[in-house]
Amino acid sequence: MDHGALVLIELGALLLGIALLGRLAGRLGISPIPLILLGGLAFGEGGLLPFAAGEEFIEIGAEIGVVLLLLMLGLEYTADELVGSLRTSRRAGVIDMLLNALPGAAFALLLGWGPIAAVALGGITWISSSGVVAKLLQDLGRLTNRETPVVLSILVIEDLAMAFYLPLLTALLLGLSLGASVLTVVIAIAVVAVILFVALRHGHVVSRLVSSRSAEVLLLTVLGVTLIVAGLAAQASVSSAVGAFLVGIAISGPVARHAQQMLTPLRDLFASVFFLFFGLSTDPADLLPMLLPALALAAVTMATKLLTGYLAARRSRIGEAGRWRAGFALMPRGEFSIVIAGLAIAAGVDRSLAALATAYVLITIIAGPLLARIPDTKAFTAWTARRQGAGRPARA
Repeated sequence: MDHGALVLIELGALLLGIALLGRLAGRLGISPIPLILLGGLAFGEGGLLPFAAGEEFIEIGAEIGVVLLLLMLGLEYTADELVGSLRTSRRAGVIDMLLNALPGAAFALLLGWGPIAAVALGGITWISSSGVVAKLLQDLGRLTNRETPVVLSILVIEDLAMAFYLPLLTALLLGLSLGASVLTVVIAIAVVAVILFVALRHGHVVSRLVSSRSAEVLLLTVLGVTLIVAGLAAQASVSSAVGAFLVGIAISGPVARHAQQMLTPLRDLFASVFFLFFGLSTDPADLLPMLLPALALAAVTMATKLLTGYLAARRSRIGEAGRWRAGFALMPRGEFSIVIAGLAIAAGVDRSLAALATAYVLITIIAGPLLARIPDTKAFTAWTARRQGAGRPARA
């Protein structure tokens, strides 16, 4: 069969499959994320019917999916709200790092992989997936909840911390000189500072520049600016997700609301492609030897993420139910964890790290959205009400 025709047929079948899984998830009353991931495993490497064409399109589409998820989150908030959340969540960011990075580092040392692998696995267990959490908040209708700014502030702190962590990890893995390592970190910090400055001080100018009466022109302008900033941020060793989020922060007012309406269908499409790509790129056979260690590590670090979100929301005076929702929402790991594992393996770290990281991420990314629904159940609501005292309703 002609390659072009095969690509179109396979992509069409995959998109139709995502639609059917979405319908099934709606019937079951759950997020479609776990089903899409399992579907990707079934048709990816080592699956029942391996996907043979269109890999490049799916991979690029996955990157765009993460960018659009964070752009849309940024459009929900103003620059002042972001700065306020970051100021109040600094301590939560430190607690987040200690609670979630240390178990991963200790686990690598127990397996005898050495200190450099410990630094890598600590990063893998530390950082939540901004893309998965963003999609989860949208699916569960929590974008306007009182605990959502707390969740977002922790995600942003984690992503900004990657601007320091990734260059340092690369230096450790490659044995770079101190001067080269410092230069990489300085460049990353400078890029973040410039984007933040433009978002905070000149957001109204950005909104005016992208504004247009034509829906088509507005869509293309916002999308183009976002992809450019995300690409430049990634080139400077800063998360492309951070760049996209800050572009959304910089756009405000009627322009932001109009952009949300235009971008929502695109976000939903490419977000689904992101989760599909993760499943397609995973060979189930590689996961089996590390499944039990990954389950143990996931159990520990999902609990520490739950504690992280709970403590952060309590510090922000969120009610009991909102504290638990914040904790459960932070559980999934994703794109950054896989990037860190890839860097470590490319530098010669024990290859078992890749299988452990993949199994670990897959467990958290499937279990996280399912567990996140627990705070919405009647039994859990009654339990939190009893904790707060009879007759004193929880502040959600």
